[in-house]
Amino acid sequence: MTPGARVQAAIEILDLVIAAARANGAPADRIVGDWFRTRRFAGSKDRRAVRDLVYAAIRACGPVPVSGRAAMLRLVQEDSNLASLFDGQGHAPAPISPDEPVAAGGVAPPWLELALAESDIAGADALALLTRAPLDLRVNSLKAERDTLELPEPAEPGLAPHSLRLPHGTQVEAWEAYSSGQIEVQDIGSQLVCAALNAQPGELVIDLCAGAGGKTLALAAAMDNRGRLIAADTDRARLSRLEPRAWRAGVTIAETRLLNPNREAEALVDLVGQANAVLVDAPCSGAGTWRRSPEGRWRLTPDQLARYAAVQARLLDLAASLLRPGGRLGFVTCSLLDVEGASQAAAFLTRHPGWTAQDLALGAGEARGPGWRLAPNRDGTDGFFVACFRKT
Repeated sequence: MTPGARVQAAIEILDLVIAAARANGAPADRIVGDWFRTRRFAGSKDRRAVRDLVYAAIRACGPVPVSGRAAMLRLVQEDSNLASLFDGQGHAPAPISPDEPVAAGGVAPPWLELALAESDIAGADALALLTRAPLDLRVNSLKAERDTLELPEPAEPGLAPHSLRLPHGTQVEAWEAYSSGQIEVQDIGSQLVCAALNAQPGELVIDLCAGAGGKTLALAAAMDNRGRLIAADTDRARLSRLEPRAWRAGVTIAETRLLNPNREAEALVDLVGQANAVLVDAPCSGAGTWRRSPEGRWRLTPDQLARYAAVQARLLDLAASLLRPGGRLGFVTCSLLDVEGASQAAAFLTRHPGWTAQDLALGAGEARGPGWRLAPNRDGTDGFFVACFRKT
């Protein structure tokens, strides 16, 4: 592919990404992969170059662009060398007209930028949400030790006790250490907030929103594969991914439970008042993970944010009912918005006067309301809020 053809390919993919964002369709990485699967003429360098253009354009636009071309023209304003590729030759895009629309810049749609600013995320802190994230690993303590693990490429120890950091794009899935379950891909921030629950061997622990089981595997390692660990979720497809991951990691204590949306308590009735600890890694806006999925800020609306907050409150109340006296409730969201963090945690304490918030010492981040917040600019991690409550 010529450089101009690569730009045109990126424009076509951006049109698909924009349409999917408006319709809550497939994520950008899947759209990019599907586009190239039907175009075998593109080599590996072409795919990498086009993908880089797509994501650079997504990051350059604040609100949802009117078109892929408008998004690419926003990128032209940041990289003037691209303008010469709009010459209409071959498969290159048509020349630029002085009056055609150019997407607006910024960190996010205006309403969302305001919500971030009201949560004290502005300036460099907000811009850091659009940088490229490194690749973080968790060394699986059931099979390996960080200090003695040998990997094909050098990795830096991270802030979490079992974490390693590698450059973005490192192909760890091809490594023997990955296939043998010695390492898992997991952001260092995710590891820190998971460790805040302080799961212990022999306990009954519930991962109430387990998804594909990333935090479930980390909890199992912290429990040294001893005790009982319930991984529950309403998404059958995501939950089904846990079993092969657990087998690879050597995790034997994880049990899965499929829950019915809005009727989650029915499948957990036998656990009421029994758990030592419950982790609520609640559904949220994902505003702390835009480094990995920058088009996520185009998908969010004020109504959706309000619905996320309502679900979080309901799941926290459900989790509270599952704990025995003295039990611990960990609340986590991958968001920097207070409505999904400090304000949500404060509201829980208001509804449950018999509970107290625990002091946290994560080794990174800062206090935020009754909990703790990690952010890309300050901590080099994805954005997270975590609070831990104890039932007195």
